[in-house]
Amino acid sequence: MDLLVLALLLGITGLLAGFVGSLTGLGGAVVALPVLVIGFGVPFPEAAGAGLLTILATSSTTGAAYVRDHLSDLRIGMFLEIATVPGALVGATATVFLVHAQLADALLVALGIILIGLVPGAILRGRTPTPTTPAAQDRWSTELGLTGSYYDEARRERFHYAAAQTRPALGVMFCAGVVSGMFGIGGGVFKVLALERFLRLPMKIATATSNFMIGVTGAAGASVLLLAGFINPVIGAPVALGTAVGALGGSRLLPMLRNRTVRWLFVPVVLVLGAEVILRGLGVG
Repeated sequence: MDLLVLALLLGITGLLAGFVGSLTGLGGAVVALPVLVIGFGVPFPEAAGAGLLTILATSSTTGAAYVRDHLSDLRIGMFLEIATVPGALVGATATVFLVHAQLADALLVALGIILIGLVPGAILRGRTPTPTTPAAQDRWSTELGLTGSYYDEARRERFHYAAAQTRPALGVMFCAGVVSGMFGIGGGVFKVLALERFLRLPMKIATATSNFMIGVTGAAGASVLLLAGFINPVIGAPVALGTAVGALGGSRLLPMLRNRTVRWLFVPVVLVLGAEVILRGLGVG
């Protein structure tokens, strides 16, 4: 295939992946990575490296926009990064060792299982109510001042929030970092789980802070894969550029769509991709 045509197709893939990923809050790599493996025959290590680049692109666009709109809580995000960054380094290092041990097919099966496992959380997220009162803070949250407020444009009301259970949230964030570094899909669903379920943050704050955090986590994992030679700029660059444009478009369209519509558009896509990746890992088809 001609290099220019390949770059164009990869850019379109990134565009669609970024668009879908920004609408669901899970990042473009969730779609881009399995498409690279299935549609383009990219080896898993290089696909994971490209996935981490798309994470950086998504965070640089939607994440920056949320910081500008005062929705990302930088204090809470950087506090939680003390768990996600080590997790990403562990996950990326594990991928390097597993690939050298000829276990890349096992990684594909695990990736497919994780993709399918994202579906219930993606559906339930849209049903999470907005907390009307700040949660009770624990010791770390109080000492670090993990509180804030934001103005909800849709409800024309200002909400105050406070981080609650910081210790279990750090544990979930470490696991999110491992998943991000190992599979290159960002781990956004786990980050949002920690931010919403344990810290008891409003969904908009959780989504915006997660988009900011995935860039830092992705950079940590990408550094390991770069040193291992698993990041191919010919593949990663056009996908990342397309993802940035798609994520920006999706972030502007999201306010006009119903959450339920977005979820049900996302579910069949991820189910099919997850099943295909599992079959590819098992050597079927």
